[in-house]
Amino acid sequence: MKEFEIKRVLMIPLLLALAGPVHAGASEQPNFLIIMADDCTYNDLALYGGQNAKTPNIDALAKTGMTFNHAYLASAMCQPCRAELFTGQYPLTNGCSWNHSASRPATKSLPHLLNPLGYRVGIAGKVHVLPQTSFPFDNVGGFDPNCVRDPTRPSDLSGIRDYMSSDKHDSPFCLVVALVDPHIPWVMGDASQYPPKRLKLPPNIADTPLTRKHFSNYLAEITYMDGQVGQILETLKAAGANEDTVVLFTSEQGSQFPGCKWTNWNTGLHTALIASWPGQIAEAVRTDALVQYADIAPTLVDLAGGKGSSDFDGTSFTAVLRGTADTHREFAYGIHNNLPEGPRYPIRSVTDGKYRYIRNLMPDELYIERHLMGGGLLNNPYWATWLGADPVKRPDVYERVKRYMRRPSEQFYLTTDDPYEMNNLADDARHAESKSRLSKALDAWMDAQSDPGAAVDTPEALQAARRGEHLHGPGTPRAGSHAN
Repeated sequence: MKEFEIKRVLMIPLLLALAGPVHAGASEQPNFLIIMADDCTYNDLALYGGQNAKTPNIDALAKTGMTFNHAYLASAMCQPCRAELFTGQYPLTNGCSWNHSASRPATKSLPHLLNPLGYRVGIAGKVHVLPQTSFPFDNVGGFDPNCVRDPTRPSDLSGIRDYMSSDKHDSPFCLVVALVDPHIPWVMGDASQYPPKRLKLPPNIADTPLTRKHFSNYLAEITYMDGQVGQILETLKAAGANEDTVVLFTSEQGSQFPGCKWTNWNTGLHTALIASWPGQIAEAVRTDALVQYADIAPTLVDLAGGKGSSDFDGTSFTAVLRGTADTHREFAYGIHNNLPEGPRYPIRSVTDGKYRYIRNLMPDELYIERHLMGGGLLNNPYWATWLGADPVKRPDVYERVKRYMRRPSEQFYLTTDDPYEMNNLADDARHAESKSRLSKALDAWMDAQSDPGAAVDTPEALQAARRGEHLHGPGTPRAGSHAN
């Protein structure tokens, strides 16, 4: 895999040349179409080395544009990562540092940023950000907004087609189509395409028969989601807007399997990201430039002809899209506050794309995520088969449970060689210098974010945020040391 990645990166200059000239600029403001999957682990996609899921439409989109090898989000939970994408701000800056919480009342998002530049800004499907005054999107119908409905409602493409149509509108659009698959329950798609016994399970997932069955159902939803991507792109063409639109596809955070969603491991925070724009972004290329969800809003504002803002935590990666730069940021940062998804378990992390450093701020506690481990109808009954496996015959299953529930204060991984981050190198002297460099970078970020650490992951802080009275983050008083 490592040799394959090296060859792929070396091919980028050749592919850029073969793709032909990329124009220096567009004569008019482009439209923006952002397609979001829901809870899809990036490397379960074939585009990132996945060995199971069939995703012909996502693969075809990648051939028309640029695939980011190193795109990340700050928090592997639905609401915080969406707030980050829509605002260009890290979770503590915009205030959404927990799932099922709320951003600061004064937070500005894509509608505030792009409306003054002449854009209509709408969202279809799952919204899941609050308060509404901070996210005043046009409501575009046709896609199910409920990520836990069984089954997902069929989509009606007429709403997005009308919103995209240049015949009906004189202004450019920014449209987010936020799909609800493959979020649980895994009931959509054709699971017969994925016979459980034939699957190749990722190494961070314990191999039990029920786990295989659920993984099969999850893969079927990925393929179902891929079909929706194809329908959305066909609708864009039918609306006559394909040539004038920047299309972004992202997989959001990792799936609801242990070690993905609700964690700071690579399979939680690493996201798929494809950018396509005919004649402006070279086709069928990959980039190792490090980007984060906080960089997307500044990039859209930049491409729309607007100016950057000091309110942004992220910065525009337009130069990467245009092929005039092959690097962007030095570090991507991660934050996890476990309330209300389970008992307190605050985590912070940083990656440079090669290494990942994780700091568990309450390592003496058990990690518990009540949705994944609770056994409800919308959750994961396979978890009981992990706990019930024979520890003599199946020590591998015990090790997966232990990895998930008991974590040391520090974890350090050479992620480029170990993408599932199974080998903790925190005590390996050969990597001490790199670990120290990332640890210092994390300290600096937490200081800049006025992040006191464990004090954020408390009922008091969460409840205050829901009232719009945030206790922590930039512009609020610090509360204690970020070390504990």
